[in-house]
Amino acid sequence: MRRLLLLFLAMLALAAAPALAADKIKVGIMGGDAEVLWAKAKEIAARDGLDINLVVFSDYLLPNEALQSGDLDANAFQHKPFLANQIKARGYKIVPVGETIVTPIGLYSKRVKAVGDLKDGALIGIPNDPSNGGRALLLLQAEKLIRLKDGVGLLPTVFDVVDNPKRLKFQEVDAAQLPRSLEDLDAAVINTNYAVDAGLIPGKDSVAIEAKVNNPYNNVIVVREADTKAPWVPKLVHAFQNDAIRQILKEQFPGQFPAF
Repeated sequence: MRRLLLLFLAMLALAAAPALAADKIKVGIMGGDAEVLWAKAKEIAARDGLDINLVVFSDYLLPNEALQSGDLDANAFQHKPFLANQIKARGYKIVPVGETIVTPIGLYSKRVKAVGDLKDGALIGIPNDPSNGGRALLLLQAEKLIRLKDGVGLLPTVFDVVDNPKRLKFQEVDAAQLPRSLEDLDAAVINTNYAVDAGLIPGKDSVAIEAKVNNPYNNVIVVREADTKAPWVPKLVHAFQNDAIRQILKEQFPGQFPAF
């Protein structure tokens, strides 16, 4: 009888005990396509006991500052060269913990339909931050519009252009403003998220676009160095790196592809 009473009391205690609280984290992302992908990732994470609060940004320079200061627990918006440059320039103690997608940067124009149609002296808009500006110049070099100095790596500048047969002129513009500036330019190299937000379709509306093979611009999930061993980190990475995200990319976002 005593054993039955103890068992009954134990069962009551278990029934009354609160469920384990889910980990709660804030993740910074950019507006647009990322909101669709991360809405699905949030749903997947919830099944693993991870409650994600998505914080949407429109400026590339803010999510890393917010992560460093503790206003975010993670962010997922940037490619590796951009992250490396931000760490070098600002001394952030943040690191990548998983890859997400590749969004090829493209050359867009409302005045020409092909790279060869660009006239001598054409004005080309490129992003004004070092990593995306360098990425734009590398695309122009791949299209044989310019040649860059040997050994410039992933961060060339306009001063590294050593051959420019069409005498192209470069206008450095904030990446987010390039779609709006397209009317005043002969062409512009625009990041995919900003192009899509402006109604442009990579691979269809682009005059030229980065190759998918051996693309070094994989986007990554980033956390503070102190949090790399946190138990929620693998749950966060798994929430994105799965077949459900692959399927959304395939069905809804042509031109973008998984990096995992």
